[in-house]
Amino acid sequence: MKQSYGEPRRVFERLRTRFGGFTPRKDEDSVPGASVAFGEGRDPGSMAQAFDQLSTSMGWSIHLARADLMEQWPALVGPDVAQHATPVGSENGVLDIECDSSAWATQLRLMRADLLRSLLEKFPEAGITELSIRAPGAPSWKHGRRSVPGRGPRDTYG
Repeated sequence: MKQSYGEPRRVFERLRTRFGGFTPRKDEDSVPGASVAFGEGRDPGSMAQAFDQLSTSMGWSIHLARADLMEQWPALVGPDVAQHATPVGSENGVLDIECDSSAWATQLRLMRADLLRSLLEKFPEAGITELSIRAPGAPSWKHGRRSVPGRGPRDTYG
């Protein structure tokens, strides 16, 4: 029974042109004895090495480091601070931290230099250069699609 490799071959060619990489070697280009079983460079590497190489080549390293930072936030700042301050995102080297009260936001702003230093020591590949610490926002009285500009909730108190 003859098996057809048409569709898998087309998928392979499409991925190869999209991401580059492996090009099958032609027999006339090969060097005799270059690929020998148990020869030089034939030992398999670890999955960690393969994943590191893949993440670096695809540009995923910075995103993985930032995700690791978010996951290890409680261990980095301690359980008390982590209960009241949460990293919500990062963009352009700025880590956004949202606090549950203005008192905690003020406390974290006072600790900004130490916090940034420990972030740079433990997660240098995350690319964090600045911290944006925010207190919780004020409540909004705008409901629905239409709202009238004005002084806001003070207007209704007479």
